[in-house]
Amino acid sequence: MALDPTKHLDWEIAEDAEKTMLTIYEIGEKLGLTKEELLPQGHYIAKIDFQKVLERLKDKPNGKYIDVTAITPTPLGEGKSTSSMGLVQGLGKLGKNVCAAIRQPSGGPTMNIKGSAAGGGLAQCIPLTPFSLGFTGDINAIMNAHNLAMVALTSRMQHERNYTDEQLERLSKMKRIDIDPTKVEMGWIMDFCCQALRNIIIGIDGVNGKADGFMMKSKFGIAVSSEVMAILAMSNDLKDMRERMGKIVVAYTKKGKPVTTEDLQVAGAMTAWMVDALKPSLMQTLEGQPVIVHAGPFANIAIGQSSILADKVGLKLADYHVTESGFGADIGFEKFWNLKCRYSGLTPDCAVVVATIRALKCHGGAPVPVPGKPMPEEYSTENVEWVAKGCENLIHHIRNVRKAGISPVVCINAFYTDTDAEIAKVRELSEAEGARVALSRHWEKGGDGAIEFAETVIEACEEKTDFKFLYELDMPIKQRIELIAKEVYGADGVDYSNEANVAIDRIQADPELAGLGMCMVKTHLSLSDNPALKGVPTGWRLTIREVLTYGGAGFIVPVAGAISLMPGTGSNPAFKRVDVDVETGKVQGVF
Repeated sequence: MALDPTKHLDWEIAEDAEKTMLTIYEIGEKLGLTKEELLPQGHYIAKIDFQKVLERLKDKPNGKYIDVTAITPTPLGEGKSTSSMGLVQGLGKLGKNVCAAIRQPSGGPTMNIKGSAAGGGLAQCIPLTPFSLGFTGDINAIMNAHNLAMVALTSRMQHERNYTDEQLERLSKMKRIDIDPTKVEMGWIMDFCCQALRNIIIGIDGVNGKADGFMMKSKFGIAVSSEVMAILAMSNDLKDMRERMGKIVVAYTKKGKPVTTEDLQVAGAMTAWMVDALKPSLMQTLEGQPVIVHAGPFANIAIGQSSILADKVGLKLADYHVTESGFGADIGFEKFWNLKCRYSGLTPDCAVVVATIRALKCHGGAPVPVPGKPMPEEYSTENVEWVAKGCENLIHHIRNVRKAGISPVVCINAFYTDTDAEIAKVRELSEAEGARVALSRHWEKGGDGAIEFAETVIEACEEKTDFKFLYELDMPIKQRIELIAKEVYGADGVDYSNEANVAIDRIQADPELAGLGMCMVKTHLSLSDNPALKGVPTGWRLTIREVLTYGGAGFIVPVAGAISLMPGTGSNPAFKRVDVDVETGKVQGVF
């Protein structure tokens, strides 16, 4: 690469690399796709006909399956996507047939505090602008499908208010559902962070007193928190998606019965929006390795994984397939372990725990960095004591991976400001815990800087695993919540609001709902439910505020602490730095 990441921004590096990137036809050939399996959308991105791929290669053994997770991040993130791209590039340098699966970035962080999710420095995927701004339209399809369910719900409520039973059945060919307006579980979605839409009133009378819908309290969530997004991540094929789409619980009747999208006769139309979105997308790293992009849920408010289909395709086409779990191992990896692997039937060979000196210092006592403000000077000076103290958080995550029976590799995602003594301390404490450790300079040097990282992962993949789930689905709901809280987060116990207790009792009494998986909603900034508590907090209890039901995705969703499904936009958002060159049409300033 001609550009230096210590002197140039990520978008400048991407723009330079895009001048010589491979065409999507060359990437498809590299991955082993046939002409019929590659569905180009321009010269550099494409969709994949997963059905054709999986049918053609059904008898081929899977490649090695590698999950990339991390320690508890700072608000700036710790480079999981960067490390995933670096690992793929490093494996490529070693001549391995390799592929990655990552999530599509949400417009929320892209335009708010984090920028894109393409990696960084000399370990990115490209083309950056289309990837960051809508890509192949999957999130748009999700918004249309989700909001169509809300259209069906709110119009149905208005009609049930306006018509008698006889009129209603004659006009709609449906009997009265009798939806309880105080027990509407679903809200609307958009793909930006907008705190003003967290709590809203809809259906306010319009011009001349005209009744514009059913007046009620409602809400918006960010698109990536939608159950439709979770269904995209969990579906094994179109038939599976259609069945899941009909099981979405949108509200409850006045007698407490769940009202689903199938009850509203909208599930088929919702699925129609998602047919093309079910096909994974394809792009490339800066160094020309294939990257599959599919689904984009956050891990703190959703499942936080790229799709099962992306992984199944990658494992058939490549000898090493790298996937990624959002945020730290307490949430992203826990859901990979107990949800994604359970529903996919896939077993990982290795899990990478990414750590940065920056984050370890944060957990060890350094001032917490604030997005949009200069990094505190403490992060550019050596402090081995802070790093050593912060390694308590790293060791906690190493142990979480071990509980799944998987071999952990600690990747020290190095930056040029890290010192030899700080790096040596991380290696010393990680090896004392029995983990393999690799120093990787992929951000600064690309694949050449990730050779040790790649070699260490290859070695770990040869170790026999003893994969096991933390819980079985027939375990009572509260027992599962408390097991995750104590074993994964380190809590002393769990407290429940009255609302949460009522929801758990209702779900537990329904045999079909009681057997769903557990998708916890919790801050990513701490092992606890309090984002201010760094390191490994002790003497605390997890507070469950409410419990949602994602019947289509197959999740019970306990919501812990004050976290919201609609993030807010900060005072110095990323959109202030994004613009367009009006001569060339090139977007500048993304990440």
